[in-house]
Amino acid sequence: MSLGIHRLWKDHFVRSLNPGSPPPTNHQRRTPWTMLDVAGGTGDIAFRLLDHSTLINGDHDSKVIVSDINPSMLSEGQKRALQTPYAHSPRLEWLEANAEALPPSVLDASIDLYTVAFGIRNFTHKHLALREAYRVLKPGGVFACLEFSHVDRFPLFNAVYKRWSFGAIPVIGELVAGDRGSYQYLVESIEKFPRQREWRDMIMRAGFLVPGIDGEVDGEGGWEDLMGGIAAIHKGVKPIE
Repeated sequence: MSLGIHRLWKDHFVRSLNPGSPPPTNHQRRTPWTMLDVAGGTGDIAFRLLDHSTLINGDHDSKVIVSDINPSMLSEGQKRALQTPYAHSPRLEWLEANAEALPPSVLDASIDLYTVAFGIRNFTHKHLALREAYRVLKPGGVFACLEFSHVDRFPLFNAVYKRWSFGAIPVIGELVAGDRGSYQYLVESIEKFPRQREWRDMIMRAGFLVPGIDGEVDGEGGWEDLMGGIAAIHKGVKPIE
């Protein structure tokens, strides 16, 4: 769908979050982060989070819990982890779970950073996933979402993009992977996903503060479009009470 550019988007997504505990100042102790990557069974985001924490912030203690409802995806991620320094490390955990009702083992106010990349559009009850994200995040913790989105701001580009998506993508899926149905579902799920402003407002209604808004709730902004809106990054901060 993204012609491979999604890998660059994932890199940018993680860099924008700057994961990991920053270097301590004034002899203070470094406080490791606990991060939760939801619908992240393949480990793509988790490995990036740990790499950034280690290599950029010099943080060798922060950890990631990779959560996915699909056990086969988690198995694939565990296989991929064998090619990383984290396979047998306590910094990486795997959790089979439904993001709409996370298990009690994910405690209230226990997570510093909650990420979900190219997965939340498939959730049946997105508002429940947002509610769970709010529950498990610490005050000041960040919800961050990278997802395919909409290019409505550019009508001509939008028309071409939709023609490509609905006309070419399923055919390519059939020719390359022998699976037209999955690729047809992909483009339909993207079209059904809330527009950027609507998704931002859902995040706010869940209780999060959204940075970058111009004015009140009805103002513009509060997200970052990638390639004109083919994908978008949304973030929310749990208020410090």
